[in-house]
Amino acid sequence: MNQEEFCEVTGLEKVPVYWDRRYTKNLDKLSKPIYTVKLEEDVEVILRDGTKTYVDVYHPAELESAPSLIAYSAYGKKMQRMRHGALPGASNYFDHSLEAGDIDFFVERGYTFIIPDGRGIGRSEGEYLGVYNPQEQEDVYDYVEWAGIDCPWSTEKVALLGYSYFGIIQSLVAALQPPHLVCIMPLSYTDDYYQHGYYGGVADTYMNMYWELCPSNNPTTWTSKMMSEDEMKDLIEEVQKDPDIGMNTYFNKMFNVWPPKYHTFYLDYLLHPQEDDFWRPRSMKYKYDQIKVPVYFKCGWAPQGRWSAPVFNAMNSKELNVYKRCGVMEGYNGMELPYRFMNEEMLRWYDYWMKGVDTGIVDEPPMKLNILGAGYRYENEYPLERTHWKKLYLHTFGNLRWEPVVEGNLAPDSFTHRPPFITTEVEKLTYRTDRFSRPTEFTGPIELHLWASIDSDNANFITKVWQITAGGTRMPVSRTGSLKACYPLDEEKSEIGRPVHDYTKKVPVVPGEIKEYVIEINPIGMVFAPGTAIELEIKAMDNFEPQSGAWQAKMDHLGPIPSVKTINYKIYRDKDHPSYILMPYIPSTPPELWLQPICDDDIVIGGSGKGNTH
Repeated sequence: MNQEEFCEVTGLEKVPVYWDRRYTKNLDKLSKPIYTVKLEEDVEVILRDGTKTYVDVYHPAELESAPSLIAYSAYGKKMQRMRHGALPGASNYFDHSLEAGDIDFFVERGYTFIIPDGRGIGRSEGEYLGVYNPQEQEDVYDYVEWAGIDCPWSTEKVALLGYSYFGIIQSLVAALQPPHLVCIMPLSYTDDYYQHGYYGGVADTYMNMYWELCPSNNPTTWTSKMMSEDEMKDLIEEVQKDPDIGMNTYFNKMFNVWPPKYHTFYLDYLLHPQEDDFWRPRSMKYKYDQIKVPVYFKCGWAPQGRWSAPVFNAMNSKELNVYKRCGVMEGYNGMELPYRFMNEEMLRWYDYWMKGVDTGIVDEPPMKLNILGAGYRYENEYPLERTHWKKLYLHTFGNLRWEPVVEGNLAPDSFTHRPPFITTEVEKLTYRTDRFSRPTEFTGPIELHLWASIDSDNANFITKVWQITAGGTRMPVSRTGSLKACYPLDEEKSEIGRPVHDYTKKVPVVPGEIKEYVIEINPIGMVFAPGTAIELEIKAMDNFEPQSGAWQAKMDHLGPIPSVKTINYKIYRDKDHPSYILMPYIPSTPPELWLQPICDDDIVIGGSGKGNTH
């Protein structure tokens, strides 16, 4: 089959690079784009407590009813249909909240597509209580049941879809087991919402963005609903005793509005710096046993944030005892919105579960990975059984080597963190390997074992891993690994490549004490080409790059919230204190695991999937 024949048979515009001819079947039975889209705007939906909300319903005009796909977030429903071409992140018009999906693609193929304005969003009544709050989870349950029972354009089959916010909410709703929910497909995912915002226990301004993304008409903090007014005021005062928080004027604005109506979700975030009952209801790792519908998790190899590790946690969870699969599908080139990259895979998934079309998707091995620099392939487990765990040791003169240091009692490397209110400079240490002489694959989890001392009772460790190209360009491999020094390692729960820390209690560091810190770094799936190298970067805060003439919204891009103290770090790397990165080396891959293209004339950018590393 060539590409022209493929498009004629399937009704699709392109051949997906992630489809395999051995497993993809009944292409002629895939839903075809034969319907026109009709919009029913501001349809009233009454939630279980009587709150009046509004949804937009897109349905095939030629059908009386069709199975429903619900895309839910607090980002606002009307803007999800705005179109001005696919926009990359570099565009000044890029809006990360345009994530509901490709409405026309699915409605034209016989699906009803529903987007709500949830409680307190847009014109809907009620209070908006913040991202993924328990009330919101129950409300989406109600939307599922409304679609399954009362929506005049829907059948009794309902699924959830969408990216980011639209993806993460899906499993939380599925855990409530709405009777009419058939399947879910989270296109991004986290199972530990505390670490999503406090990666390694380090506070981050990442969550700050939700203020501008969620058009709430009545924002309210979740914390204020859980305690009395006096308790809330006392908590606000207590949190400000942390100098890293108390000295920040951006945060001060949130603390000094009463009742708390300004930047409500980020205020909630700051009021809960440790894992507690605010975070647990938003975290799927405590609820896996409650999901009863099939799940397809999707993520990318995340150069920053904690996106891919949770997907593998879910795949390994014995409590999540349903049909499940995952795809780590994209590279590091960023995404375009509206999101269309996974349209064809989503169609196979929803056609199978919602329309009974045997697309072959459940016959594939459970994991489909895009190995950067090599192509797509299947795996059956994670970490891979054939992994050779290799230690990449820190040496003197900024070297990273596979051989351990043989000398003891060596003087440490050091750097000094100075807070951003006295300098824009960020001190750091870097360590680099020799250049690879042949293609070398690392796929799996990474952890850094770092022997260090600090002259404070607490500090942040921020780590990044880079690929140095043959031409000298630094490309991100994993730009985020972080740990707040006060959180102890839970050795009992930790697994190789996957350290676990107890974020419910702080154990102050003894200044000057040399101790080993074990830091999770995002999983990787990459072949390093000959002439490239690996570089490790260690610092205390992220790089702050002031823009000439630009003064607004610096906090949105600060990243990890830095310490306001001047702190000296000493990094030890000798025989007695072997600091190293644990790397998941993959010596070879059976040929049958690599994907085989659908079409003979496929042009696959970024690797054909036919390669192998040895």
